[in-house]
Amino acid sequence: MGPGLDEPVTAIGAPRRLPGPLASPALRLVTRRLLTAVPIVLGVSVLTFAVLSLIPGDTAQLLLGPEATPEQIAALNQQMGLDRPAVVRYLDWLGGAVTGDLGNSLVSGQPVTDELGSRLAVSGELVGLAFVLSLGLAIPVALIAARRPNRLTDRVSMLVSITGLSLANYVLALLLVLVFAVQLAAFPAIGFVPLEQGLGANLHSLFLPALAIAFPLFCFYTRFLRGDLVDQLHGEDYITTARAKGIGPWQVLLRHAFRNSAFGLITVVGLNLGTMIGATVIIEQIFALPGIGQMLLSAINSRDFVVVQACVVVFAVVAVAANLLTDLLYAVLDPRIRYGDG
Repeated sequence: MGPGLDEPVTAIGAPRRLPGPLASPALRLVTRRLLTAVPIVLGVSVLTFAVLSLIPGDTAQLLLGPEATPEQIAALNQQMGLDRPAVVRYLDWLGGAVTGDLGNSLVSGQPVTDELGSRLAVSGELVGLAFVLSLGLAIPVALIAARRPNRLTDRVSMLVSITGLSLANYVLALLLVLVFAVQLAAFPAIGFVPLEQGLGANLHSLFLPALAIAFPLFCFYTRFLRGDLVDQLHGEDYITTARAKGIGPWQVLLRHAFRNSAFGLITVVGLNLGTMIGATVIIEQIFALPGIGQMLLSAINSRDFVVVQACVVVFAVVAVAANLLTDLLYAVLDPRIRYGDG
């Protein structure tokens, strides 16, 4: 029986539109990314748990010391639940993680979630300051270099970029401590001042570690953005059209070339977040910062597998969230972008 007189007729093969807010391309994008993130984070947790289970060594033996008897070690393993099969321990951990309970530390016995909050605040501030320093310097330097390529400013920026990319961040951190903390005494070598004790003192304690992370990124962003801007300025028809209309050089550079190059820069920044997280593990240890990187290293040394598992999962969630934010920024910069349902 055909449709009634009052029923809407839908064309054969026409896509069915989702009602209400689900019709928003941005919302559909967020939903798809979140659904994809679930198996990614789950896979990371399974792989981490499997690797930790294969690491030789006994946590109870390490906590009790070399003088502990086998009976004491067995009793502590039973108390911490380490005598159960690995699959059972993982499923118990996963059930708690779904509700926000990441377990208790094997060393301190304290809930891991309670300690993660303060640690994440320190690491988040460090990464955020490093992003501000790297992008805040890279964008103007790249614009100036691309404005007059192969001139003195361009050659100096390329030399600095190559030097920075050839220098490991932990080596740079030690050099910064030697010069600015030991010889000049301008910044502290170690330690962290909480934000509650003053913004100036807080930034003063974080400047050197943030600079150690930001400088290699500044060099990479500068070289990448400069190269893309030069390609835009000398190989695109819309640049020629803009110049033919009498638009000034800086307007062409900022309003046309840089706007298109920003898409590639956002992609690179989003992908670099994983590198920055890895850098914090080393940098926080060098500067004695109470962040999640130092927490992870301490947990590895003490074989506190619960804390290690929680830290790795948090890193995975942050990386997935960064990729989602990168996709959303595309739509913010260019509203013409439409994300399909695929």
